[in-house]
Amino acid sequence: MNKLRPRPHQTGALALLALAAFIWTPLAQAHGDEPHDDQPPPRAAAPLSNAALKDSTAPQRLPDGSLWVPKPAQHQLGLRTQAAQVQRHAIALELNGKVLPDPNAGGRVQATQAGRIEAGPSGLPMLGATVRKGQVLAYLRPVASSLERGNQQATLADLEAQYAVAERKLARYAQLEGSIPQKDIDAARIERDALRQRREAVRNSVSQPEALTAPVNGVLAASHVVLGQVVDARELLFDIVDPTRLMVEALVYDPAQTTGLSEASAVVPGGEVALRFAGGGQQLRDQAMPVLFRVMRSTAPLAVGQTLAITARGQQTVEGVAIPRSALVRRPSGDTIVWRHDAPERFSARVVRFVPLDAERVVVTQGLQAHDRVVTQGASLLAQVR
Repeated sequence: MNKLRPRPHQTGALALLALAAFIWTPLAQAHGDEPHDDQPPPRAAAPLSNAALKDSTAPQRLPDGSLWVPKPAQHQLGLRTQAAQVQRHAIALELNGKVLPDPNAGGRVQATQAGRIEAGPSGLPMLGATVRKGQVLAYLRPVASSLERGNQQATLADLEAQYAVAERKLARYAQLEGSIPQKDIDAARIERDALRQRREAVRNSVSQPEALTAPVNGVLAASHVVLGQVVDARELLFDIVDPTRLMVEALVYDPAQTTGLSEASAVVPGGEVALRFAGGGQQLRDQAMPVLFRVMRSTAPLAVGQTLAITARGQQTVEGVAIPRSALVRRPSGDTIVWRHDAPERFSARVVRFVPLDAERVVVTQGLQAHDRVVTQGASLLAQVR
């Protein structure tokens, strides 16, 4: 049996009837005190949230605490991320250290007696000057009281008289050579020579200055003298160091932590310092054990006496995610967070626990999982988004 098909003019009529019913329905439902004109009343605008009032291209903090950061803003903030990888790392120990000269490559020049400073052959050396072992840095002319000076001059006068007598005695024996034994002539000559040496020694002690020489090769790091200065015995005059051979001393308050120390590092303005464990003492100093690290490489200049925050590696290991320290942000509440990149334009804060790894990285032990994308650069700028 064939189905009945609507004719073309019937199809058009049905469409007109459906359109009329659609237009008539809202008008037929209007009643009471509602308006009956042809145009429906405008709908009241919904109140906008604070986030909606902001520029749509600016970063915004969402009600759940996460951040919405559009791509242009991410480029402006310089955000960088890295994927988290869970691995085992050696736990590091954070120490406070101080730069010291290598005792085998540095030296000090001290006064052996009281005296007055005089210039050396090339004048007094300037700070930073390169000096050689045995180089005369200055002269120290001894100073004595009037009583000591009088005693020295009396001793010198006595020796002058004894020397003159010995000289004449030797001359007489020389004239009588052959008449007196040769042993008497030799004894007179030896006595004359001994008195001459004693006289010269006393004379030099009265007026001859002492040469102050450099004990090692290096750079003059400190100078504590000026021309004409009167110094006492054991007073420090010059410090000489070799800038290529430096050490760092740190204090460890738990002797057990010194076991297994090998490599260490420190961050200084403008670079990083690579250290190697050299040894530790066995006697406590101020309830702490001193340990020494040798500076192996430094990308920035170091100064003797400079303090460093050292991160040394031990034998204990921990499982976690290694991230740069720049990824950590501290909240006013005291919690430490990192920003996780959840979506192309969305970031969320995660509270983490961490232990130091080296001078530039930490190991996050709680708060991150494998393959999470962590913001490593610009994290502090994200924390300022409101």
